[in-house]
Amino acid sequence: MKTILQRGMQEGLTPATLVAELITGIRPPRRAHADYASNMLNALCHTLNAQPELRAVLRNALNDLLSTHKPVSVYAESGILPNTGFFSEMYRRLSHRWLPDAIDPNYLHDLFAVVFTDQNDDLWIMQVPDACWMDLLAALRFDEQETVAGLPLAVRGLVDAVLVLSYRISSIGLEPELIRNEPSLEEFESPFLTQNDETGEYLQQFVKAWEKPRVKFHDAKHVLVLLDQCKQVIHKIRRTAANSGTSISLTFLLQREAQQIARMEALLGILEDLRQDRSGVSAYPRFVSIFKTLVSGECHKNDMRKHWRENMELLALRVTENASRTGEHYITSTRSEYFAMMRSAMGAGFIIPILAMIKIFIVQSHMPPLIEGIAIALNYGFGFMLIHILHFTIATKQPAMTASAIAASIGESGGGARDLENLTTLIAQTMRSQLVAIIGNVILAIPVAMLIALALNQFISVDKAHHLLADTDPVHSLALFYAALAGVCLFLSGLVAGHHDNLAVYSKIPQRIQQLKWLKWILGEYRLSRVAKYIENNLGALAGNFYFGCMLGGLTAIGTMTGLPLDIRHVTFSSAFLGFSLVTLDFHPATAEIVWAGIGVALIALTNLSLSFALALSVAMKARKITFAHWHVLFQSLGRRLRDHPMEFFLPPKKQTSPETKQEENPQA
Repeated sequence: MKTILQRGMQEGLTPATLVAELITGIRPPRRAHADYASNMLNALCHTLNAQPELRAVLRNALNDLLSTHKPVSVYAESGILPNTGFFSEMYRRLSHRWLPDAIDPNYLHDLFAVVFTDQNDDLWIMQVPDACWMDLLAALRFDEQETVAGLPLAVRGLVDAVLVLSYRISSIGLEPELIRNEPSLEEFESPFLTQNDETGEYLQQFVKAWEKPRVKFHDAKHVLVLLDQCKQVIHKIRRTAANSGTSISLTFLLQREAQQIARMEALLGILEDLRQDRSGVSAYPRFVSIFKTLVSGECHKNDMRKHWRENMELLALRVTENASRTGEHYITSTRSEYFAMMRSAMGAGFIIPILAMIKIFIVQSHMPPLIEGIAIALNYGFGFMLIHILHFTIATKQPAMTASAIAASIGESGGGARDLENLTTLIAQTMRSQLVAIIGNVILAIPVAMLIALALNQFISVDKAHHLLADTDPVHSLALFYAALAGVCLFLSGLVAGHHDNLAVYSKIPQRIQQLKWLKWILGEYRLSRVAKYIENNLGALAGNFYFGCMLGGLTAIGTMTGLPLDIRHVTFSSAFLGFSLVTLDFHPATAEIVWAGIGVALIALTNLSLSFALALSVAMKARKITFAHWHVLFQSLGRRLRDHPMEFFLPPKKQTSPETKQEENPQA
C-alpha cells in the first residue's frame, strides 16, 4: 500500500490509475478471503494515519474523481435499469459482454471499469465489514483539505444527481401504462409530479444554506413523504396486478421506478447528513452503503442472469398465482371429488388412444420430416384442447398446477405444528389426486387401444409392436430420459397456461372479442358474451394444452431432423402403445418384454410427475421469495401421516376431518 502511494506521489499517476492499483493490492486472491481484504485495508489506514503526505495524495485523487469526472451518471444510473426497455437492455448486455464499452475518462461512470477490473469485485467488497471502510474514510481526514467558497464540486454532483433522479421519477409517473393501472394518478394530484416540485425547491434552499449557513430552511422530510407515497402507488399497482394482470413492460417500469426512488432516498440522506455536519463524519455509514451499491451495479451491468431474474420475478409471481388458482381444482378432498377426478381422467384415457392411433397413421404415411412433425404436433395440440373442452383430465397436467398451490400454502405457513399438519394434509390430497388421475388415464387407455387395434385388424406390424414395447423399457432404452423431457414440457405448459390467463385479463381480450362486429353478427350478442366469458376463464388452459401438444410433437421432430437424442415418453401414450402392441402380438409377448414394458410405464409416470412438479414448485417458491426452513420437519410429518393413516395417500376418508377437528377430538395427540 505504501509503495503504491509513494509511486503515485513521485510518478504523478492519474487518480484512476492510483485507485485502481490500490484496489488490485487490496483484492483477495480468492473471493471467499474477505479477511485478506480487511487486513490490507487496515494496513492502508495505518499508512494514511502515519504519513500525512501520502494521505493527501489519496485524498486529492478521490476528490478529483468525484469532482471533475462528471459523477452524476454513476449516482443516477449504476445499478438502475435503463429506460430502453427489457428486451433492448437484454440485447445491450449480451452485445457488451463480447464487445466492451469504450472508456470515456471524462465520466466517473466509465472510470469504474478501470478501477474495478474484476467482475467479482463486489463479492469481497460486500463481505468486508462496513467498519473497515469507515476507518478508511476517517483515515483520509477530509477535514484537512482546504475549504472552498460555495458548494464543493463533489457535493454539487450529489445535488445534480438527486435532481436528475427526481425528473426521471416524475417522467415514469406519466407513463400511460402506469396511469392505465392506477387511474387515480389522473384524477388526483400525482405524488410523482409533486415530489419533483418539492425536490427542486429543497435543492435550491440546500445550495443557499450551504453558501450562507445562517439561512434556515425545511429539511427533506416532506420530499421523503412524497417518495413514500410514490412507493405506495407502486405497491398498489403490483398488488392489483394479481387481478388485472401484468406485462413485461409494466414490470420493467415499476422495478425501474422503485430503484430510482430508493437511490434518491439514499442520496437525500447523504445531503441531510452533510448539511448538519460538513465534515461528513455522520454520513460515513451512508457513504459506505452507496459505495457498495454502486460497485455492485457496475460489476453486474452486463450480467444477463441478474437482469433476467430481477425482471422475471414479479411476472413469474403473476403467472404462478394464476396456475395456483387453477391448481386448486386439481386437488380433491372428498370422495365425491375423488371419483369425479377418476371419471374425468378416464375420459382423457378414452381420447388419447385415438390421438396415438392418428400419430401412427401420420408416421406410416412417410411425410417429409418437417411436415410430419407439424402434423403430429397439431394432432397432439388440438387433441389436448378437445380433452379440456370436454372437461376431461390428463394426469400429467396436474403437477405444474398443484405445485403452485402447494408453494402458496408454504408461503402462508409459519412453520408451526398446525400449519405443517395442514400442509401435510394438502400434500396427501395432492398425491392421491394425481394417483387416481393416472389410474383413470391408464385403466381406460389400454383397453381402448386394444379395441382400436382389434377393430382395425392389427394396424401395426409385429416389428413395430416389438419396437413400441422396447421404447418403454427403462433399462435398455432412453425411456426415462425421454420421460424427463416430457416432464420439462409439462412444466413449461404450466407457465404458458399461467401467462395466457394473465394475458386474458391484462389485455382485456374478452372485452375486445365482444367488440368484433362480424362475430356479433354471426353469433348474436348473447352467444358472443358467452364465448368471451369462456375464453376469459379458459384461455390459459386451452393455450397450455395446445402448446404442450406442440412441444411433445415438435421435440420428436427436432430429434428426427437433427439426429439428436430428443423424444418424449408420456405415460398415457405409452399405455396406449402397450395396448396396440399386445393385440398385434396376439397377447403372447415375451415375458421379459412385457414385464419391462409394464415397469417402464410406471417409471415413466413417476418421472413425468416428479420432474414437472419439482420444476414448478421451485419456480413458484422463487417467485414468492419463499425460503422454507422446515423441510426436515415436514418430511417427518409426512412419514408419520403415512405410517398412521396410509390410506389418506390413496383414498379420501369417508368424512373429511380437518386437523383442527382431530385436535379437538384427541387433545392428547
